[in-house]
Amino acid sequence: MGSVHHRTATIDGHRIFYREAGPADAPAIVLLHGYPTSSFMFRELIPLLAGDYHVIAPDHLGFGRSDAPLVDEFAYTFDALAELTSGLLDHLGLDRYALYVQDYGAPIGWRLALEHPERISAVVTQNGNGYEDGFVESFWTDVWAYAANPGPDTEPAVRAALSVEAIRWQYLHGVPDPSLVSPDTWERDLALVSREGNDEVQLALFRDYANNRPLYPRLHEFLRTNKVPVLAVWGRNDEIFGPAGATAFARDAEDAEVHLIDGGHFLLESHLDVVAGYLRGFLGRVLR
Repeated sequence: MGSVHHRTATIDGHRIFYREAGPADAPAIVLLHGYPTSSFMFRELIPLLAGDYHVIAPDHLGFGRSDAPLVDEFAYTFDALAELTSGLLDHLGLDRYALYVQDYGAPIGWRLALEHPERISAVVTQNGNGYEDGFVESFWTDVWAYAANPGPDTEPAVRAALSVEAIRWQYLHGVPDPSLVSPDTWERDLALVSREGNDEVQLALFRDYANNRPLYPRLHEFLRTNKVPVLAVWGRNDEIFGPAGATAFARDAEDAEVHLIDGGHFLLESHLDVVAGYLRGFLGRVLR
């Protein structure tokens, strides 16, 4: 286990917080978090990787300890978040790395891969969709309606996702033993989402999420053409991104390794050792 450093870098005028661990000359892995959390979700995974890998885990703009400009100061889109992430990796001199993506981290990671396919050594997706398969209709119907027609008729349903009940649900649904999940997780996320003006930041990204779907055919072509190794390790009880989202990667990624685990959306909170075991075994084989 290695020490974890907590750092910031200014990218395009915005302060981006990131966690860094491991030898600078080791194979690199970039961990990209989802909604509504931050690099905090990787706090226990990073030390387990740091002995053998150079680990970078940023907070996206508007999340965690990174800057969170208001929506009239920054146009929040997944394109924009990916550009900042790419700028951070350039700033750090990373020209070859594996991606670990979860939830929002997936569309950001896919953009990095499509922009610089030669930089991607492996892809690990943990409940991070790259296919139409896996979108659980009961969750996504309201998001698609809001993206198609934002306004007073569609906004309340998605604004409810900012509540403590909804954030707690993201952590606990599908977890066989909810007592394994610390309440600190959702209480911390709630405090950050509840900052003045951050609700509009999150609503902007809800509206933009539909724009990730047209990227999927290009992602599939990238997987087929580049033959990048893929590990899908997935909470099979996730009611946001269902298990079909994991098995779909086997259609385009040669010899994709898929593991469905008896957990939910934030799998690291309840099954850290299981995920870390699959991850270390996979990286040890493909990055050797």
